[in-house]
This record gives sequence, C-alpha cells and structure tokens, in this order.
Amino acid sequence: MTSTPYPPAPLQKAPLSEAQAFLAAYPDVQAIDIVLSDLHGVGRGKIIRRHELESLFTSGRGMPASLFAQDVSGHDVEDAIACMNDGGGDSRCWPVPHTLGFQTATGRGMVLLHMETPNGAPTPTDPRNAMMTQIARAKAMGLTPMGALELEFYLVDQERDAEGKPQPARAPMTGRRLSGTNCMSVDELDEMAPFFDAVYEGAAALDLPMESLISEYAEGQFELTLRYRDLARAADDIVRSKRLLRTTARRFGMEACFMSKPFAQSSGSGMHLHLSMMDESGANIFADPSENTLAPRMLTAIGGIRASMADSMLILAPVLNSWRRFAGTIYSPATNSWGSEDRNVALRIPSGAPKTRHFEHRVAGVDANPYLVAALVLGAALDGMDAGTAPGAEGVAGEADYPPMPVGWLDAIDRFEASEAMKTILGAPLHQIFAAVKRGEYNALAVEVTELEWKLYGTTL
Repeated sequence: MTSTPYPPAPLQKAPLSEAQAFLAAYPDVQAIDIVLSDLHGVGRGKIIRRHELESLFTSGRGMPASLFAQDVSGHDVEDAIACMNDGGGDSRCWPVPHTLGFQTATGRGMVLLHMETPNGAPTPTDPRNAMMTQIARAKAMGLTPMGALELEFYLVDQERDAEGKPQPARAPMTGRRLSGTNCMSVDELDEMAPFFDAVYEGAAALDLPMESLISEYAEGQFELTLRYRDLARAADDIVRSKRLLRTTARRFGMEACFMSKPFAQSSGSGMHLHLSMMDESGANIFADPSENTLAPRMLTAIGGIRASMADSMLILAPVLNSWRRFAGTIYSPATNSWGSEDRNVALRIPSGAPKTRHFEHRVAGVDANPYLVAALVLGAALDGMDAGTAPGAEGVAGEADYPPMPVGWLDAIDRFEASEAMKTILGAPLHQIFAAVKRGEYNALAVEVTELEWKLYGTTL
C-alpha cells in the first residue's frame, strides 16, 4: 500500500442558528465549555462567557495546533513539536454541528470543536478530521458508515484507602462501598440510581442518546451503551459521554475512571465499536444475502481490518496501562481473530436480525481516542472492501495467516511508526506526530523509578 493521502473532508461548521437556539432555550446560562479533543481524547479548550458564544459560531476561536503535539499530561513533546513547522501560532477552531448542549451537572453549556489551518483546510493532526476524511471516502463510494461505541468505566471514591490506593466508590443510596463482581446486578444499579438518574438527566439535556446500563465484571465497573447512528455522531457521543460522566461523578464524591486496567486483579475496560454501512437507498450492505450466509462485503471489510490489525494496535492500546488489559484474556481479545457470537475474538459478528447485521471490533480500550479508533477501523474496512481481502479462517487459529501481534507498548510504537497502512489511513502528519508523542511518553516512563522497584530491589540486591 502506498501512502498517497486521501482528500480531506471539508470542515463542517455548525450554523449560527444552533447558538441562537441555545441562548433562547437557556437564558440563565452564563458560561460555555468549548472542547477540542487532543490526540489522546483529552478535552482542551476554554470556558467562554455567554456573550461570546455567537462570535464563536461566526468567527471561530483561536487555539494552538501544538495542542496535538502534547503528551497525555499536557506537556509538549519535543520531537512532535518539531514535526509541526507552524511557528506556534493559533489556528481557528469551529463548533462541531449538533454538539452544543446544556450540562445539568455544571450549569454551563458545552460544545465540541474541530480545527482548521490558517489557509482554511482541515488541520491534518486533528483526530476528528482524520475520521471525517475516511467517512468522506466511504461517501464517495456511495456508502454511509453507521456505528455505536460501548463505554466501560469504573467509579472510584475521591478518597484513597488506608494504604493510599484507589478504591471503589460508595453507592449514593445506601452508602455501601461497592464490592464483589456483581456482574449484571440490578440491585447494585438501584443502589447507584441517584447518580445514574443524574447522568440520564444530563444526557437528555445534551440530546445524547444513552441507552442500556449494566454493572460490569468488577466492583465499581459499569457499561453504558449509546444508540446506533451515523459514525461521526457516534464518536462525538463518546467524547460528550465521558465529560458528562466525569462532571456528574465529581458532584457525588466520585471520579469516573477511563483507564483500561485500573486494578490489576479486576477486569479491564473496553470501548467496542459496532460498524455497518448503508448504501444510497438506506439498505445495510452487510445484511445477510440469504439464510446462514454472511455478506461478502462485510467479510472483505473484516479481511481489511485483520490485514492491518498488528500495525493499528498503538491506536487501540495507546498507553502503557492499555497493555495490562490484555494480561487476562477473558473478554479482552488480544488476538487477530474473528467469529460469530464469540466474545474471545477481536472481531465478533453478533446474532440478530439478518437485515441489521454488523460486526463488533472489540480490541480498543476505553482509553483510546474514539475519533482515531473510528478512522482506522473504517479506513481498514474500506481497504479490505476495495481489495476484496478475504477474512481468513474463522476463530483464533486463523491468526497465523497474519503478521504477529505486538507483544507490548514499545513493539506497538515501532510497528505503527513503520506502517504505510497507518500513514495512509490517518495521513502522514497525524501518523508522524502520534508516533512521536507516544515514543516521547514511552521514554519518559522508561526512566521513571517506580515504588515497586524500590520494594523489590531497594534493600535486597
């Protein structure tokens, strides 16, 4: 595969009417959070005052593109900054359509942003723009990508335990500290009802389509599902949902934790992406063509994803902690595999009505950037459909037909950096800067002496 770039999708700017409607609906709101998602999915931006909102929609707002050259803690990464060549000046950010809403927890508004270059082109290092480029590629093929991402997370107490370690939150209704696995416990959800009632109230105010809620496979772990819809809005939903959960949890004495593996002996948290494609008539091209037969175009999409799975792992597991999730393989697939109704494979085809057929990409952790996950999964799927790539053998045994998966974070960085497939899907600037930032994070952690090292070696060797 060559690294010929795909034409960037024009930046879609929210109309002024959205701001005017918001101001009319919420006359008492005095401030609005304006949020740009960086490489890591961390919200960077400002809180503006009410009188500034209309000018944001008509004139945009300046922010430095160097925000995309920062590590997860907000520090500039020298090698990434060197890739930018923009002199450190501001670029223009614009509101994303359909993302302006009211935050019940904070009493402020919130709107997502995306960035354009000084010459008016989409900023190539903005992850949302990379996703929109792949969506535009699909639309040029007469297809509309549809999807939803599941959101797994932990709720932890703001207070640490007696040993200074994080601990599960207390249930707001009973004051009981969450304990035990309690997978799919309805009683535990009832104990948490005051918090989740506030979350659903906040979701309604944001026009955020949150649906089912379950208690997951560990104490304090939960999962929320969101309505299936066009892929761009599905990714925006995850960004807004994370902010909603964080702001609401703080007001209940809790913190929402989106680490992939916050507790060594407990299950990890994933962000599974469900994906299908509609043609111009609105029909699902992944629908079964006949009984007990899977659609050829879905199978070639799976083939394309498998072909670049090893190269893509840095996007799906972007930080050191991400790789701890794969240490235990129960429902955390670390293999390049596919199958029907099997939660141990990377790409699962769920059961259901044939006309709603889709596949579930199960590898990404909840710490991954949803825009980058959407960009690479869609891009790899389109590659497979273009080339007619066969999916390979069903089940884990087929993994031998593909390059070996990375064995850890550094290996994933090396594989990603050398990958022409990732450079093509994400664009050369984003590919280069993401690799530089992640290598910078790796180098910073490699020289850090941990408490465990002192415990094992400090007075022993």
